[in-house]
Amino acid sequence: MRLSPLFDQQLEAAQLSGLERGREQERREAIASLLEARFGPLDDELNAILDRMIRRPSSELMPLLVQLSREELIDRFPE
Repeated sequence: MRLSPLFDQQLEAAQLSGLERGREQERREAIASLLEARFGPLDDELNAILDRMIRRPSSELMPLLVQLSREELIDRFPE
């Protein structure tokens, strides 16, 4: 039995969306782990900038994560 092309497209879009959410969650966890290793348990301020950090390219973000202080990171990713 063949499914309609529209259904096929919707199914593919849903699968891609799920993959993208999974990648974003993995990236969030990796960044959070690095922050915790450097600064201890994440507080409200670090959790607040985490969402903004995951949107930056790794090539830009990783040097900042290892070089900047906690305060510099918070200043670098304002609301």
